Amino acid sequence: MPASQGGIHLARSEFLCLKDVHKTYGAVRAVDGVDLGIEPGRIFGLLGPNGAGKTTTLEMIEGLRRPDSGTITYGEHDLVRQPRVARERFGVQLQTSAFFELLRVDETIDLFASFYRHTLPTETLIERFELGEKRKAYVQHLSGGQRQRLAVAVALVNDPEVVFLDEPTAGLDPQARRNVWDSVRQLREEGRSVVLTTHYMDEAEALCDQLAVMDHGRVLDEGQPKELIARRMPGAFIELSSEVPIADDVSLPGLERLTREGPKTVLMTQHLDETLAALAEWARARDVPLTGLATRSATLEDVFLHLTGRSLRD
Repeated sequence: MPASQGGIHLARSEFLCLKDVHKTYGAVRAVDGVDLGIEPGRIFGLLGPNGAGKTTTLEMIEGLRRPDSGTITYGEHDLVRQPRVARERFGVQLQTSAFFELLRVDETIDLFASFYRHTLPTETLIERFELGEKRKAYVQHLSGGQRQRLAVAVALVNDPEVVFLDEPTAGLDPQARRNVWDSVRQLREEGRSVVLTTHYMDEAEALCDQLAVMDHGRVLDEGQPKELIARRMPGAFIELSSEVPIADDVSLPGLERLTREGPKTVLMTQHLDETLAALAEWARARDVPLTGLATRSATLEDVFLHLTGRSLRD
């Protein structure tokens, strides 16, 4: 085993690959021909609206469900035929971890450690995730952030090479979210691969080296966050108050699309300077104040909406 940091072994990850993976439930195609490659030592994000097939995909990788067809390999291991490899080498943090409320923190980690042959010391995990003051506290008395830290600690109890995190910061306050972000980055620094799902686009942009967008059981696109933005949404945006009486069919140079987003009118353009100048002239000619005007570059959320046509929580 390679050297360690703070008592945590640095693991050597292998390449995780899905090819033409399918899973159906009756007439529903939950996963419909998914191809994915998750590189070692990177943070991979899987994004998609509710019902997109993310959870089913992860459960098949983790060995919890068997695909109807396709291959899932980890290095030289066929995870469909050898699901035990996933259980031994992967760590899983579920969005709602089913802990025993009347067990203490250290007892909880000890319990999960009893399921594996090779484990990290309980005390190491307690110190790593700053649970020392809560070592003897019952799980039912932990705050949301403390429960999430415990869930990640439990996911690491078998010293996994790949860690799966399902909504790791759901329901946490901003400071607790940042603490979890630091823990996720440390996992990568240790050489582990991290696969996470999230409903927060800022989280995906801040953490992920690579990500894939899923909908209706298919991967719509994948790549590095900045690469996806540049490829799918290379232009800029002009935002105005919805009170500005600008018609949907307004003709402005460089304007590609006009949409209404709640209290805002949003114009997408490939030529920001030209469109802004023409918009200002349009407003002067009609004596219309351009209230709430702002410009911005495209974001990952813009890409997501463009690909799926719906928000992440739809």
